[in-house]
Amino acid sequence: MTEITRPSVPEDHPDRHIRCQDAIQFAFQHLLRQAVASGWSESEAVAAFIDLADNHMLSIAANDETNKLIERLKRMT
Repeated sequence: MTEITRPSVPEDHPDRHIRCQDAIQFAFQHLLRQAVASGWSESEAVAAFIDLADNHMLSIAANDETNKLIERLKRMT
């Protein structure tokens, strides 16, 4: 697996998002090549990555919302 570099800027840095993309680009390309070599088309694999990322982002948002609700309930008791 391709090594992913660590963040070199703080979380509030305006270029952090693009630096993250740069850091994971080679790992993404490696995984894409593996999927294509296994018989999936490049379009199928990229669409699957997009769906997986979207679903993961939705789960992060749902977990964040649940944690906020739990904290509110704790403050009420």
